[in-house]
Amino acid sequence: MAAGTSPDTGSTEKTGEAAADASAATRRSRRFSLTRDTARPEGGGRAAGGDAPAPARQWPLLAVLCTAGAGLLIVAADPFEEAFRVGTILIGVALVLGAVLRVAVRSVGMLAVRSRFTDLVTYGLLGVLIVLLALVAQPKPWLDIPFLEDAVHFTVR
Repeated sequence: MAAGTSPDTGSTEKTGEAAADASAATRRSRRFSLTRDTARPEGGGRAAGGDAPAPARQWPLLAVLCTAGAGLLIVAADPFEEAFRVGTILIGVALVLGAVLRVAVRSVGMLAVRSRFTDLVTYGLLGVLIVLLALVAQPKPWLDIPFLEDAVHFTVR
């Protein structure tokens, strides 16, 4: 094999020019980059040990997804009269469950998307809003908010 040739490709490498080009490319790409590295979210480690099977390692995410999936299935199948309301409440409860798990469990696996506080606010707020909207959905709402009808009357009619 000739000196300066690569054993994999057999082509001659120009180490001096390649290093200068790589150095220039690195400087150019970092010039406009504000983020140097992305940290894992707090609690983003495995929820169970590495020797456990994959579903067991992600049990918090699976609990939230299965609860929301059950709610979607109830809404889609429409097996009883109030199925839409019950299924939607179940979806909201799944998000609230995600917020509770995010606070209570130290390591929640892939349920950790952002910081603990941001996940808590996002999951909790969206879950509570979905449950409240399901409770006041027409016809025959399960929760009657007196000023809500006046506000809708003022804005729509």
